[in-house]
Parts: sequence; C-alpha cells; structure tokens
Amino acid sequence: MAKFVGAGRKEGKREKEGKGRNVKIWIAEKEIALRENDRWKGEEGKQTQKTLSSDLQSHRISDRNRRNWANNSVLSISRLSEMEIENDDRGGYKRIHQRLGSTSRQPDRGGKVCFQWRAGHCTRHPCPFLHSEQDPSNSKRSLGWRNPSTGGSGGGPNNGGHQSKWGKGRHGENSNSNSNAGRLNGGVGTSGGDRPCKFFVSGNCSFGDRCRYPHSWSFGEGFSLITPLKGHEKVVTAIALPSGSDKLYSGSKDKTVKVWDCQTGQCTVSIPMGGEIGCMICEDPWLFVGIPDSIKVWNTQTGAEMNLPGPTGQVYALAAANDMLFAGTQDGKILIWRFNAATNCFEPATFLVGHRLAVISLVVGGPKLYSCSMDNTIKAWDLTTLQCVQTLSDHTNVVMSLLCWEKFLLSCSLDSTVKVWVHNSKEQLEVTYTHTEEHGVISLCGMHDVQGKPVLLCSLNDNTVRLYDLPSFNERGKIFAKQEVRAMQTGPNGLFFTGDGTGELKVWTWSTN
Repeated sequence: MAKFVGAGRKEGKREKEGKGRNVKIWIAEKEIALRENDRWKGEEGKQTQKTLSSDLQSHRISDRNRRNWANNSVLSISRLSEMEIENDDRGGYKRIHQRLGSTSRQPDRGGKVCFQWRAGHCTRHPCPFLHSEQDPSNSKRSLGWRNPSTGGSGGGPNNGGHQSKWGKGRHGENSNSNSNAGRLNGGVGTSGGDRPCKFFVSGNCSFGDRCRYPHSWSFGEGFSLITPLKGHEKVVTAIALPSGSDKLYSGSKDKTVKVWDCQTGQCTVSIPMGGEIGCMICEDPWLFVGIPDSIKVWNTQTGAEMNLPGPTGQVYALAAANDMLFAGTQDGKILIWRFNAATNCFEPATFLVGHRLAVISLVVGGPKLYSCSMDNTIKAWDLTTLQCVQTLSDHTNVVMSLLCWEKFLLSCSLDSTVKVWVHNSKEQLEVTYTHTEEHGVISLCGMHDVQGKPVLLCSLNDNTVRLYDLPSFNERGKIFAKQEVRAMQTGPNGLFFTGDGTGELKVWTWSTN
C-alpha cells in the first residue's frame, strides 16, 4: 500500500514540476512580447502594452495561488483543467463546461429557446439553450404540386374547386395555420419545444410548473382534448361510432369490445370476443368485428348477432358497399359476403386473390375497391367484375392505410410517406404528390373542422398524430400519445377519437373559435 502511495506522490510532484515549467515558459514569452512592445508607437501600441501587462500580472497571481492550493490539497493539479460532463436524462444531451471559468461552448439544442430567458430571469451560465428567438428560415419546406380539376360532389377537400394548389409544405409561404401550431393546448413549460415532457407522459414529473418541457397532450390551436377513456388493457385497434347513436364502440387486443356512453363517458358493457380484435366497422345498422378466423356481426338496433366463418388467420380490414362485405385476411385473400334481405343474413359469395401477404386496409371509392398489403402494394378492384384492374408498387415498405377523398386516393406507408393518387386520362392511378415524414406512417383519417376545412390526421410510429390542412399539407398541430395511435375515428360536430398502444382512448373536438 505504501508503495502505491509513494508512487502517487512522485507522480503528483512530477505533474506540479511540469506545470511550473509550462507557466515559466508562458511568462517568459509574455515578457519578450512586452519588450517588443516598447518599440511600438502611438495609441495602439500603448493599449496593447496595457492589455498584456494586465494579463501577465493576473496570471502571476493565479500561478501563485495555484501553487499554494496544490501544496495544501490532496487533489492533483491536473484536476483543475478537467471537463465535467453531466448527463441530462430529461433531454438526452451532455452539458460540457470547464471549472476554471474558460469560455464554454453551448451544446446544440436544435434551436430551442431558453424559457427562463424568455421570462427574464435565466441564471444558468453557461445556459444549454438559446438566448434568442429561433430563426424561422430553417423551417423545412416541401415542393408544391397542382391537382387536376376535381369536379364532382361530396364532403371531401376542394368541393367544387378547380386547379387547387396542393402540398405547399407545413411551412409554406401561404400557410395561414402555422402560426396556430406554435402554441400548446394548455399545460406548462411551453419553451421546451413541441415535444411533451416524457415524465409528464409517464405520469411522474416532479418539476410541475417549473418543467421546461410541455405538459400537454397536443400542440396547436383549434382543437382540444375533451376526456380520456380508460378501460382496455392492451392496444386499441378499432373505434366505431354508429350514425345517430349515443354509443361509442372500441376494440382491442385484450380480446374485448367495449361500449361507451357518449353522455357520461363511462364504459357500460365489455364484450369478450375470444380473440384479438383486428378491425371493426359500422354500417348501419350493422357492427362488424374482425377476429382470428371469424367475423362477428351485431345488429345495433335489434341486438341480433351472427358469426361469419371462413377467414384464415386474423382479419385486419373490413369494408362494405353495394350490399357486400369485404374482409382482408392474414393469408392475403379478400373474402366477400353478400347481404340477403330475405333472410336478413350475410352469405358467402367469393374471394379475391392477388396479394402475397396480409391485407391490412380496405376502402371503397366510386366503382372500385382498393386494398393494401404487407407486400408493399396497393390493388384496385372493379366492384362490378371483381377483377383486379391495377397494381400500384410505388411504396417501398408496408402500406398501412388507405383513404378515399373526392377523386383522390391517399396511402401511407412505413416508408415514411403519404402518397396522393389521381386517375390519368386512361383511368389509371398515378402518384401526383408525395408527402414525406420523418417516421413511418401507420394510419390515416380524414375529416372537416367546424369551419368546414378539410383536415388529414396522420398517425406516425413516433407516438404522434400530425394534423394537416388539405390540400396544402400545412401542419395544424400534433397530438401526443404514450404509445402508437393505431385507431382513429371521426364523429359528428367536430368530434374525433384516438386509441393508443396503452389501451387508452381520447375524445377530441374542434373548437368554434
């Protein structure tokens, strides 16, 4: 033990001697510079000489204090110049600053502004955040495109419009809603950026009002959270709201369908299904629920129920049109049942083969049925002949969701894109605009706000839902969730619903302001 102590003392002595030699060399260089200064004339030489003299005197004092401190301390002199690295779990960054008062470089915080500086009382030095407003010139922009004449009627975007501009980008020059996206819907700590405090999300932030990160489930203006609905134990996979009903239905991988009273927000019934719910739709008066190897059917008016066997594996997608029910299954098939009004039952009709992997979304638009699959493709089927008329292969990863709006087909994929398709002169779909996200897109939902403006909801696999104006794709705001939002549904009077991976539903509304 004494051997190691003695070696340490010798090492410290050598360090001090080396440090002393370096200081002497520095002082000698300063003295030479002063002697050279004696030859300088004019005001500039006097000012420089004064600066060097002051610098030299202060360093001599610092050197004397350093030697005295080193003689009375058990710490090595080399500790004086060490850098301290403090891991900040909240932000995931490192603050680096020197202990001897040298200039410290502020870590790159991605342009985030210090909220204490904004309030006029930041005491941190150095502060890891900016003490200036963010330069808006760094905002991302995307290219624009023009759509052909939409014509037609319906509740989609550009009702009766002609040659509307699309895709100006979330920070485009003609965006009128971006200013709204800069505010949080309630909560505190609004200067930490547009991401919520992760401890707030998990329910245990100890900073409260002093937290630099937002305590809010949304970012933007024009919409707000009404209430959460808690009851499911696993991811919510489907939400349905029958027209004119005061009941909301939700399905989950916890193998239950829950019925919620729209007046009280309470779960009134929990129905065990015997399998994970893969999808659910409501076509008045019928409620269809897809589970492994079967489809459950309820008449919401009479309470009658039936079971439709036939699928192989999980049923991931359902759609209904022209008295036909379509089901996309795990084995890549699309099964079809026809409704028999005489017997008030659904009878097996045929099935469509074309996809190599599971069909995970179905949507009917005009005279066609559109399907997308884990094989990265979209197929268009003629509803009269039930033949595949086109296969679209522009996506490079799983196509997760489809949405028909007016004469446009929108698709989203884990390749982080939302593609807008339109028919050309040969009645073939082609991509007319591609919107790119930073994360994979897992679901789409379209609606109108209370002012009648079309809005697209895009759920991403970074646990957010982005809200965009259409056709500009200007961002209206964001919704945050504890886990991925797998289910979205719209309701009357500006209501819409989200269901996430924790089993929680949230009820949102567009405001009239």
